Amino acid sequence: MSIRSLIQDMRFSRSQRVVQDRSAVAAPEVGDSVKQSCWAHMPQELLREVLMRIEASEAAWPPRKSVVACAGVCRSWRLLTKEIVKSPELSGKLTFPISVKQPGPRDELLRCFIKRNRSTQTYYLYLGLTHALTDEGKFLLAARKYKRPTCTDYIISLNGDEMSKASSNYIGKLRSNFLGTKFTIFDGQPTDVGAKFTKSRSTRLVNLKQVSPRVPAGNYPVAHISYELNMLGSRGPRRMQCTMDGIPASAIQPGGVAPTQAEFSSSTAEFFPSLPFFRSKSTRMESFLGPSAKPKDGVIVLRNKAPRWHEQLQCWCLNFHGRVTVASVKNFQLVASPENGPAGPEHEKIVLQFGKVGKDLFTMDYRYPISAFQAFSICLSSFDTKIACE
Repeated sequence: MSIRSLIQDMRFSRSQRVVQDRSAVAAPEVGDSVKQSCWAHMPQELLREVLMRIEASEAAWPPRKSVVACAGVCRSWRLLTKEIVKSPELSGKLTFPISVKQPGPRDELLRCFIKRNRSTQTYYLYLGLTHALTDEGKFLLAARKYKRPTCTDYIISLNGDEMSKASSNYIGKLRSNFLGTKFTIFDGQPTDVGAKFTKSRSTRLVNLKQVSPRVPAGNYPVAHISYELNMLGSRGPRRMQCTMDGIPASAIQPGGVAPTQAEFSSSTAEFFPSLPFFRSKSTRMESFLGPSAKPKDGVIVLRNKAPRWHEQLQCWCLNFHGRVTVASVKNFQLVASPENGPAGPEHEKIVLQFGKVGKDLFTMDYRYPISAFQAFSICLSSFDTKIACE
């Protein structure tokens, strides 16, 4: 039996099991054939060999959905598949949904693009499948803009049709101040044990009404973005700085390590304590501005790469290596800033680049030590109008 025939057989078996499991609600007693797939009894050595061949042969999307299908056969298949499939840092591939929360590859930029829907104020992140700028792409994340009286929120979700913090697809948000010059990226779950939980109004509402067994309604600040004011109106691109809380400055050094989430939280009880209903106005303001916009000692700070002035074109230019085709004030490249010490070769590598290629189409390329979620959030901050920065 070929690998493709095997996968099709597994999918059919899985669909049969789903139908049988649903009918089991009316009939509590079911046989072993209903409770578990026959594929679960395959010898471990043979199963590992099969999964390794599938993982190696289906290296790109859309064929890579076969790897995801293998993880959904049964528990033993899922555990072994997760063991075989490496993180984006090592493999350079995005396979499971948790991959968008894990750092990108070390040796190359992972090519993605963003589509903007002006009418709904929605932004969609796709993984590029080819080197062309017009391919369909593999959907990764979606974000919707919500304007508040004193700030702006971008709710980020794994599902483009469920853009709510009460949804189980919610993974984080981006919040700006009134002027749109300072932003805070909030993760729905902590990236490390010492993460600081930040309370907000939406968190209180979720505590009042349990909308889902797994509602990642936490606010864990993971990054702060600030745009430098341009009060004199001097010509040039925006100047920005990103302080990545939780990512040590040593992460870009050889052998450095950045925090990596292994899976999404299955329970909110272990992360989210019960919160008081009443809170002061000052506490709410501190929530979206974040604990501090100043760089913290020991964490990585990203700054936009300085462009050069092109005399013939009469504009500021950056080398995007063909990934950007339209001049825009939104275009930028971020590199690690040598805060304490001399600059090394690791500070020359582009960590994130973002640029315009069409009216509502933008490219987004990122690498280690930031994740697709963090890169997407940083790029979303560039869409806001910043009169004081231009």
